[in-house]
Amino acid sequence: MKKKIMLTGFMLLSSFFIFSQTTISGTVTDASQGDPLPNVNIKISRKAVGTTTDFNGKFNLEVTETPPFTLEISSLGYHMQTVEVTKNNQTINVALKENETSLDEVVVSASRTPERIMESPVTIERFDSRAIKNTSSASFYDGLENLKGVDINTNSLTFKSVNTRGFATFANTRFMQLVDGMDNSSPALNFPLGNLLGMSELDVKTVEILPGASSALYGANAFNGIMFMTSKSPFDDQGISFVYKQGITSQDAAGNNNFYDVGIRMAYAFSDKFAGKATLSYLEGTEWYATDYRNTLNGKYIPGDRDSDPNYNGVNIYGDVASYNFGGAIGKVSRTGYRDIDLIDNKAKSMKFGGSLNYRPFGDDRLEIIWNSKFGAGNTIYQGGQKYSIKNFFMEQHKLEFKGKNFFVRGYYTGEDAGDSYNSLFAALNINREWSSDQNWFQEYAAAYFGAVPGVVASSHQAARAFADRNRLVPGTSEFQSAFDKVTSDPNLITGAKFRDNTSLYHADANYNFRDIINWAEIQIGGSYRQYSLNSYGNIFTDTDGPINYDEYGVYTQLQKKFLEDDRLKLTASIRYDKAKNFDGDFSPRISLAYAAGETKNNNFRVSYQTGFRNPTTQDQYIGLDVGASILVGSAPDNLDRYSTTFQDVNGNTYTLTGRDAYENSYTVSSGGTEKANVKLVKPEKVSAYEIGYRGLIDPDKSKISVDLSAYYNDYKDFISQKNVIVPYNTNGDYKVFTVYTNSAAAISSYGASVGLSTKIFNGFNVGLNYTFAKFDFDQSTDPDFEAGFNTPEHKVKLQFGHPNVFKNFGFNVNLRWQDEFFWESTFVDGTIEKRTVLDAQINYNVPSIKSVFKLGGANLTGQEYYSAPGVGAVGSQYFISWTINN
Repeated sequence: MKKKIMLTGFMLLSSFFIFSQTTISGTVTDASQGDPLPNVNIKISRKAVGTTTDFNGKFNLEVTETPPFTLEISSLGYHMQTVEVTKNNQTINVALKENETSLDEVVVSASRTPERIMESPVTIERFDSRAIKNTSSASFYDGLENLKGVDINTNSLTFKSVNTRGFATFANTRFMQLVDGMDNSSPALNFPLGNLLGMSELDVKTVEILPGASSALYGANAFNGIMFMTSKSPFDDQGISFVYKQGITSQDAAGNNNFYDVGIRMAYAFSDKFAGKATLSYLEGTEWYATDYRNTLNGKYIPGDRDSDPNYNGVNIYGDVASYNFGGAIGKVSRTGYRDIDLIDNKAKSMKFGGSLNYRPFGDDRLEIIWNSKFGAGNTIYQGGQKYSIKNFFMEQHKLEFKGKNFFVRGYYTGEDAGDSYNSLFAALNINREWSSDQNWFQEYAAAYFGAVPGVVASSHQAARAFADRNRLVPGTSEFQSAFDKVTSDPNLITGAKFRDNTSLYHADANYNFRDIINWAEIQIGGSYRQYSLNSYGNIFTDTDGPINYDEYGVYTQLQKKFLEDDRLKLTASIRYDKAKNFDGDFSPRISLAYAAGETKNNNFRVSYQTGFRNPTTQDQYIGLDVGASILVGSAPDNLDRYSTTFQDVNGNTYTLTGRDAYENSYTVSSGGTEKANVKLVKPEKVSAYEIGYRGLIDPDKSKISVDLSAYYNDYKDFISQKNVIVPYNTNGDYKVFTVYTNSAAAISSYGASVGLSTKIFNGFNVGLNYTFAKFDFDQSTDPDFEAGFNTPEHKVKLQFGHPNVFKNFGFNVNLRWQDEFFWESTFVDGTIEKRTVLDAQINYNVPSIKSVFKLGGANLTGQEYYSAPGVGAVGSQYFISWTINN
């Protein structure tokens, strides 16, 4: 009897499992062309259960859910469709309709809630995995430069800086970059590190860029723009994908050099509750050589070279900043420096690893718990006030996040280790001092010049230099290498050049959307807290006696309400309060109105007012660094007495100056040291931004043209600036130059406009054209010593032409960029950047049988080398071939 009961129970249980399996199959095609669509996502609504179509557009899905349930069928560039599954073995054939325009794509960053680009209350640019496939640039990050209003400044092959709406520098502290919600700025330097700690192109889901002020939602430093990089979920994008890219970089100074870039992504959903992924990428190549040997004085180009000017100071020559004014017949003389290529090996390396563990306790999107870690290491070059060889650096980020449909709570940590990095200026200075002190060298120079050295021609600068340099260490020799190794491993900048830094950042933020609780409007609240722990061992900051902790926090709320018939009018209003350790708290409001006109709401007009603010960076407040040409001293109240410097003049007399001297006993450079500088301590800078815009779909003769245009005006207050001041240290008129951090009282504004047009012609060829205008308004006479560093061309034009499938499995894309000349200002050197035209192109071929895409491309195909800024290497051409599998 028991056996019969057990057998019956077993059969019933088996029947339950058999009948609980639901199988759905079908085909997904393009509604307009009828072609099958590969890699379309098929998933159960609100669950991580699904599959993708194969290269023939077919799919087969087996699930344990019992009908009825809903399938979501989606693909980039197409409208999502939902289909009700009502029975087992159901066959589903779906034709997806392509988005009429890229303005139909959904973005989240503009309002922290999903909305079409068409309906966004502010200007926004978007880049996704489909755009990565079609980009003609050597990397997806380079491809961002083809977006409207976006600039990329090339510091080196592996370190590039994204900027919008002017005031660009490589240390771009007015622009924020978030990777999966984490700020990937260097904790010590406070500016985004490009894609050094970003993500592999295999893992990019979307990139969204908001030009202009965004502080009302995102806080400090979201001042001139913010970029959001979002990775693919291991629940939604599973499998193993791989990319291998190889090619050459070509530059007159460096010649032709190989580079390669390889990456792999692995993602798997073990169940509807647990998934994980890992990515690894590695790049190796040769940097663009910096070989600008033009002469400079006080950061400006002047005539002359080493033979004609005894006080020569070359742009990419370091160590010649050591100078002494003999007066009389000799005048000013500088030591003989070393070239950039003598001090930096220009070997670029970048390794990135990322991984996440994702847990959904309820098996759906009501709650997801994510642990995410990112690691970056390698070599690169950074040009700030000096040129740094960033060698064997290491950065890491770790995040724990709880998120659901209407909320997120996350906290993350960022840590960095400068590794074997060093400052090339101090490397040159102290290599010189290894074989002859400055005092000894100048004394020998003077003796030789005045004929006190037998056999040396008197009154000859060339002969005097040759005598003083007779024991100079020559690059390439073992003696030079020994001195180089000693100096670059010594973190004391009086004798060495090593860049030490183990600064950390701790950050937490949260957001809740009341849309499922409150019906009359969409209301959000949120807040953030951040702490810096500055730890440079006195190498950058005044933290010789231990780490300096510095914190800031903010809270905000946003209301979004729709009015009129069919919700055509949308009001978005938000306000944020922020407070930092050394500064008073302040509010940042934003308000916008967007109106959707037309029968299908395809003509959208918007107007907005928003504010932004930028806290002084940790360097603005706590730096204490002698860079040769000047001494940088931050202006935090507790920093003025932290910094002191003791030095000797050429006669051996000893003097001591402090940071307080720089702020309270200094004189203006423009007056020659006769007028008091009256420098005030730095405080946050602010901007009021006014913007109008239009997005729409024009349909002349049914050839749809997308239009996206905007115009803005920014009014700045308390613009943070660096100023050089003179601090005398004796009664002979001798002085030290200090660079202090303060705010300009001048009226500063910028304004501009952009327009983007895109359409399809000749049965599917994509054509895009955009133009950006940017202008800076400042009366120099109101603040003679102020340099704003707008660093943006007034006119930019970008053109795109291509087809993803011009023949079967064959596509191409061409990008052309033109910009006019502009003047670049920085603490390194000022100079004119010439106008340029850059042509990039690629062809690609799909091989469905092996799930592969092959691409052949080239960047800067005209070979016209150009500079992003004075002092960096000239950007040459880059040619590549790539093989991407299953992406």
